[in-house]
Amino acid sequence: MTTPHRRERPVVAVIGSVDPDREFNPPLRNAHLAPSACRELGRELALAGFDLAVFSSKPKYVESYVVEGYADGTDEAQPGTVYVHLPRHREADFRLPPGGGMRIEVVRDSSSEWEVSFYRTIVGCDGAVLIGGGQSTRVAGVVAMSQRVPLLPVAAFGGGAGLVWVNLDKVRNDALDEDMAVLGGDWAPDSGQRLAACLQAQRHRRETFRVAAEQKARRSARRSATGLAVAALLTVLSLLGIIVSGEPRPADARGLALLLGAPLLAAMSGAIIRNSFEPTPSWPTSCVRGLGAGMVAVLTYVAAQLLAVPAMLDELDVRRLLFFVITIGFTAGFTFDLVFERLRAAPDPSDSRASGPAQDTN
Repeated sequence: MTTPHRRERPVVAVIGSVDPDREFNPPLRNAHLAPSACRELGRELALAGFDLAVFSSKPKYVESYVVEGYADGTDEAQPGTVYVHLPRHREADFRLPPGGGMRIEVVRDSSSEWEVSFYRTIVGCDGAVLIGGGQSTRVAGVVAMSQRVPLLPVAAFGGGAGLVWVNLDKVRNDALDEDMAVLGGDWAPDSGQRLAACLQAQRHRRETFRVAAEQKARRSARRSATGLAVAALLTVLSLLGIIVSGEPRPADARGLALLLGAPLLAAMSGAIIRNSFEPTPSWPTSCVRGLGAGMVAVLTYVAAQLLAVPAMLDELDVRRLLFFVITIGFTAGFTFDLVFERLRAAPDPSDSRASGPAQDTN
């Protein structure tokens, strides 16, 4: 299936109905003005450089009126294309005079369910215009809002488009206060031009947002790659401690530095690796947290060894201990959130309920 958003020119989906023989909930308003308004809007969309995506040529849908106006706004110097998305068993005929700058391209969908083609096309478009309509129009607007598709729910004629305008006022996406005023106002002679300009502005803001999001993602990827490189370096440096530790001897500054420094490097490495799984990794912050968690875990282990073997420092076997404390440090860094959670959950000694027997308060 050909998708509109792959085209060079922006494509706008046109959706809705102002058929006076149908009952709409909520009802239509000023329906007698809608056909001429649709023609005017179609002309302004052509002048603004948009292509259209439509789904039917039947007069009961607004596409037929919008395409009429679109044809008037195109010529050989400024051509335009209307993509007619149809299930494989349907046809469309807009009964337009030959000539002009408008080209009609029929896009067949392999699905036998029209809803699949309908909603999939809306998501792939660069904008959507909603006029009147009922439940399908309302659902189409909700789908477009969920995908941040620039939206023009023309509330002047009520129907499902009016409800979408109310919903858009709560979500906004790329619509500003002035856009909501244009979309919610009564139809005026310059409404078509203002609506086309509103759609252009929303598209510009969406593109700005997309570029900013891509730049943020690239920066995040660079930070993550830098963090992993730092983690690898810290891991190698911590393991080098085992190689340079030497034979057992009385504790000195060098031996204690290796005993405490190597596992702290491993703790920072573990914290950075753990943080790389987060949506917004920040390796400097995780490095500091890992250092704190590693310090608590390693000092606790060393203190326990000193209590068990008071003479350990007289003949300190740094190499043997490093095999344990590097592992402890890395684990503490990788699970630093659990370490800090355990510290926060420690009972307060000043709290009588934590340190003393339970009191009968009945």
